[in-house]
Formats: sequence, C-alpha cells, structure tokens
Amino acid sequence: MFTMTTSKRVDAALSSGRVRGMPLDARPSKLRVLFVTEEDPLYVVRFFDVFLAEYPREELEISGITIGRAFHEPMRKTLRRMWRFYGVRDFFRQATRYIRARLRGHSIRALAISVGVPLLPTRSVNHREYIECVQAIAPDVIVSVAAPEIFKAELLGVPRLGCINIHSGRLPTYRGMMPTFWQMLRGEPAATITVHFMAQALDAGHVLATESFRIKARDSLDRVIKGTKCNGARLLIRVLCELRSGRTQQKPLDMAQSAYFSFPRPEDVQEFRKRGHRLL
Repeated sequence: MFTMTTSKRVDAALSSGRVRGMPLDARPSKLRVLFVTEEDPLYVVRFFDVFLAEYPREELEISGITIGRAFHEPMRKTLRRMWRFYGVRDFFRQATRYIRARLRGHSIRALAISVGVPLLPTRSVNHREYIECVQAIAPDVIVSVAAPEIFKAELLGVPRLGCINIHSGRLPTYRGMMPTFWQMLRGEPAATITVHFMAQALDAGHVLATESFRIKARDSLDRVIKGTKCNGARLLIRVLCELRSGRTQQKPLDMAQSAYFSFPRPEDVQEFRKRGHRLL
C-alpha cells in the first residue's frame, strides 16, 4: 500500500542506514533503474542516445524499459495535434524527418535492444499486471522520461527509493506540457532542466537537481529541445549515481508559486513566432 510520500521514504532509507552510513561493501553494487518513456525518434531518442552511451555500468543497471505511444492517444489524434501546432509547412517538414528516422531504424526500442535492455510492453503502466511485473523486477528507482501517462499511487509506491521524473522546465512555475515552448514564449534566458521526485500531484515532488540550457534571442524550439534532452541525460546520470551513494540533497517546492501549462494553441504559436523564434 502507498502510505508514505516519496521524499519521506527516501529520508527514512537514508536515516535508517540502508543507504547512507552503510559500509561500502554492504551497499548494493548497482542501482537498479526502470525507465518509462514514449517512442519518439526525433527528440526523446536523443536522451537515450546519450544516456545509454555514457552511464556507468559499474554503478547503474537498467532493469527494463517501457515504451508507450506519444501522448498515450490514437495516432490520428496525435497527427491532428501536430497539424494544429506546426502548421502546414512545418508539419510536412517534421513528418519528413520522422519518416526518415523510422526508415533508418533510429528508435528507443532499437537502442534498448542493441544494448540488451529488457522491454516491458504494456497498454497502461497503471494496470495491475504491469505493476506486478515491476514488483517482480524490484527496481530501486523508476525514471519517467516523457512518460505519456500519469503514474498512480500504486505504481509510485513500488520502487525502493521512489519514482523520479526529468522535466525540461523550472518547477513549479512551468508545470505541465511543453515546458520548453512556454519558457521560450515567455522570454526566459534559459530553459531549466529539472530532475525531481514524483508525487501524486503532477510535477510537485522534491527537486533533486537542476541545470540551465541557454535560449538565444532568436532560437528554434527544435534546437532547445534537442539540447535539453542531451544535457538532461547527463544530469540524470549524476543524480542516479548520487542516489546510489546516498548523497542526494532534496529541495521542496513552494507550490504557492506554481502554474500549469497545457499543450500550446495555434495562437500561442503565433506569439512564439512574433518573438522571433522558430519551431524548426
């Protein structure tokens, strides 16, 4: 049963000696990590390109990866969403990129298979069968990287140290969808990559680490998303290694300062372009 918040469970693990204060030879040799993500051959795959190439095998073990549909919705709905967002010209440019990436076989699934990471398919990460599978695997941490579903309490309570998320926006100001877009639209000088614990409230858990990625006066969303994905992979590696050694420092969020952003509307995109930015 989910009876304790993520941050309290981690604090309890640290104070009890199960992590901090244990003799080095008594600590787990590797931190077991399970990823939940979505199949995206253009942006999210950049995260896994970097992470799978650079993570320290002697400290971290990837016990599996679950890859869902983008936005956890039918393809026709996603295509309609992208058409409204990009407009005619950029939609066809992005569609061409997508098709070329798929024809090259550049996907998160292919990357995982190439390095021997087990695939854990499911229609929903909140289904009882999936949760039982995760319990059997017993990961220390579940990591959400653009996961297309909200984790419910039962899944949040499975891993020993909790679930963490990587979010390309400063929290709690840029909670919600497409944080990179909203930071650029609102004139932020940098996009903030945030690694934080997951709680039952969306984007509300304690922050573990942040890193800034500079936004140019006239920039492209494409460049900033790719940059934050690559830098975010390295930031996550650092955080996971700190979790393994019990050296994490958590920062609670002041939710009085929170805001929430939904998927951009066509008029938001018009304002974005008026600022001198491009989507591609």
